Amino acid sequence: MAFVAGQPVTAVVQRIEIRKLRHGDNLILGFSIGGGIDQDPAQNPYSEDKTDKGIYVTRVSEGGPAEVAGLQIGDKIMQVNGWDMTMVTHDQARKRLTKKNEDVVRLLVTRKSLQQAIRQSLH
Repeated sequence: MAFVAGQPVTAVVQRIEIRKLRHGDNLILGFSIGGGIDQDPAQNPYSEDKTDKGIYVTRVSEGGPAEVAGLQIGDKIMQVNGWDMTMVTHDQARKRLTKKNEDVVRLLVTRKSLQQAIRQSLH
C-alpha cells in the first residue's frame, strides 16, 4: 500500500465501456492519453511519485463518448479490451485504443478516491 502524507492511498477500480463515435472514416473516443514506458514519468502530472510510467487520461472532450461513459482526467488505464496496458509505449497504447475494427473500447482504470483527491487539494 502506498502512503501520501502518512495517509493510505486508495484507488478505486472502474470498468468503463466507451462506444466510439463514427465521424466519416474516423472512430472518435473523445479523450487523450499521456505516459508510457518510453516517456519521462517526471513530466506526468498524474504520476504520484514521478516514476510511474503508466498510461493516464490527460484530456476528456466535453460531451464526447469518453465523458458520457464516465472517464475522468487522471484515470490510469490498466487494460484495454483485456490487453494489459501497464508496460506499453505511448504509441502502443494509442494503437490499442484506436483499432479501426473495434466500435467499443472496454477499459479497466484506477482512479484516486474522492477523499484522497480532496485531501491532496488541501495540502
